Amino acid sequence: MMDATSMAEAVRSKKVSPIELVSDTIQRAHTLNPSLNAIVYEQYEEALEKAKHFKLTNQPFAGVPIFLKDLGQEQRGSVCTYGSRLFKDVKSTQTDNFVKRLEELGFIIMGRTNTPEFGFKTVSDALLYGPVRNAVNPERNAGGSSGGAAAIVASGITPIAAGSDGGGSIRIPASHNGLIGLKPSRGRVIVGPGSYRGWNGATVHFALTKTVQDTRNLLFHMQECQMESPFPLPKLSYEQLYKTEKIKPLRVAVLIQSPVGEAVSKDAVDAVMKIARFFENHGHSVTLLQKDPVDGVALQKGFYIISAVETALMFQNIERQLKRSVTRDDMELMTWAIYRSGLDISGMEYSKVASSWDRYAEQMAQLHKQYDVLLLPTVAQTAPSLVPYELSADLQSKLSRIDDFTKDQKQQLLWEMFEESVADTPFTQRFNITGQPAISLPVHRTKEGLPIGVQLAAAKGREDLLLQIAEWFEQEQLLQVTKQ
Repeated sequence: MMDATSMAEAVRSKKVSPIELVSDTIQRAHTLNPSLNAIVYEQYEEALEKAKHFKLTNQPFAGVPIFLKDLGQEQRGSVCTYGSRLFKDVKSTQTDNFVKRLEELGFIIMGRTNTPEFGFKTVSDALLYGPVRNAVNPERNAGGSSGGAAAIVASGITPIAAGSDGGGSIRIPASHNGLIGLKPSRGRVIVGPGSYRGWNGATVHFALTKTVQDTRNLLFHMQECQMESPFPLPKLSYEQLYKTEKIKPLRVAVLIQSPVGEAVSKDAVDAVMKIARFFENHGHSVTLLQKDPVDGVALQKGFYIISAVETALMFQNIERQLKRSVTRDDMELMTWAIYRSGLDISGMEYSKVASSWDRYAEQMAQLHKQYDVLLLPTVAQTAPSLVPYELSADLQSKLSRIDDFTKDQKQQLLWEMFEESVADTPFTQRFNITGQPAISLPVHRTKEGLPIGVQLAAAKGREDLLLQIAEWFEQEQLLQVTKQ
């Protein structure tokens, strides 16, 4: 299959038509999705109609089919469920700026991909739609929260799919499915209207791909310096993003220990060290960090506090929209626990955690004065089982009665609720908090053939450096992208 950039070139040169691309995508989706459970909403008739009347105006992604994530990517007239039965039949009343830009770039929207309820998990297993099967091994989960997006790209339904990343939700499924997953810098990609802060700035929308070319081209066209946003960021120039010169000698820091003190698999470590040796063999300076500059446990606990408050605010808005109070029966147990725990947290506590995010950003900025890039695992383990992280009966009982506990006890229950999944995926959250760009690259396969990625992070605003390195890896055939 061609990548998205090549598809668009073929459309512009009239070697293929948008309707052919859309029709082929529908056929592949009908064939492959039943075993993946990745697509939850189809708008094939609308897509065919748009393709039929497509007006070619030299769009960079002219006629390329794309699926939206079923979470926070609003398109007027289409259902966006957020993986929740609360929104099962609710159609969006507006098109947000991210989706509008995708349409302006020439993409033809085909439907929506599966995600966990409100994106709270590192696996995709919403009760509303069921789990997403990994495209490499169907006995394993595709990861989350952009699991459906990862599955359709890895399986070959489309070469690119929209995702979002608030704690690793693009990078984790990218690692599990053998894809390229970039989380851009905070403020890089167009946001709004109405809401510009996205979980205190943690969340950014972007995509999963199979080629560096697609990732770079999409970033160039999706970036926007929005002065109405609380996080405006100057745009990267064409010259910056499309550098052709050889990479200058880099100072590479390597981190392999888990920030929450849990085990890191041999495969994850092997993947990182393989890339570290590659850097070293090509004349770059490599330093293995003996100490993490950030307190990972404190960072994670603060992340739960921010998430809980933002969730409580979200449900307040939902209640206003529904004109009724939400109940335990409206949502999954984990969602209920996050929501109810957020009601007890004061503005002072929220502000304290938000200030700690600034300190983490400063600590990482100091690190990047010494090192150009940080190399670390994307995940600690390969893709988990299809329905992983089952909670004990005792913990489920406590979560269902979460209003009976004190504020501190509630936060401890959240820690216990996510403890196993965070142990598997402890490396991604910090970059959502610091606002740095980070990319997961598929560079390793286990003996069983399971993909596992490495993660590269750079100083805020330096996606150009990450993409330059990724392209170098691609040219050197280091990337082991899933081919279907």
